[in-house]
Amino acid sequence: MSFSASDVKDLRARTGAGILDCRKALAENDGDVTAAIEWLRAKGVAKAAKKATRAATEGAVYSYIHGGGKLGVLLEVNCETDFVARGDDFQGFCKQVAMHIAAAGPQWVNEADAPAEVIEAERRVGVQQAIEQGKPEHIAEKMVAGKIKKFLKENTLMLQPFVMDEDKTIEQLQTEFVAACGENVKIRRFVRWQLGEGLEKKADNFVEEVARMAAGN
Repeated sequence: MSFSASDVKDLRARTGAGILDCRKALAENDGDVTAAIEWLRAKGVAKAAKKATRAATEGAVYSYIHGGGKLGVLLEVNCETDFVARGDDFQGFCKQVAMHIAAAGPQWVNEADAPAEVIEAERRVGVQQAIEQGKPEHIAEKMVAGKIKKFLKENTLMLQPFVMDEDKTIEQLQTEFVAACGENVKIRRFVRWQLGEGLEKKADNFVEEVARMAAGN
């Protein structure tokens, strides 16, 4: 077998398809996840993937305040109908994502949202550090590609491991909710404010406190 139980779980989270369908898709495609997703879509099984093309113009703006007003998150999540938006499950999903943002501090929603100037600045720093370590410039350029990938993963909401379950990403959490609620759901945008951010005075262990609370510890 060219795939593991973890691969099956990941494919199910990304597509909303059943476990048996995911196993069959991976088996038919030698464990290639991308090919398995395409196979499921062609078979009409990938529920979440099919819903992703549907318009999501309803939803909610959800606010989350932590630490007696020391940190706040304002989050917009879209769905297809007001009925779903007003439901407890949708509000619960919004709360989970908002708590994650409070704890993990992502900079943007999707990788494509990362400002080009920020990526270029990270690239220049990485190249310079590698050169100072004695690496030739062409080698330094290759080395920095991995660092940029790591930087994006750490700062992109959809790529971050969910603080309440690090075995799944926020993207997978969203896909699971799409499969469960039966509608297209999209995390559109957010802002995160922390009291005193940018000032010299910092709250002792504040971010650690938020992370512990979000993880349920």
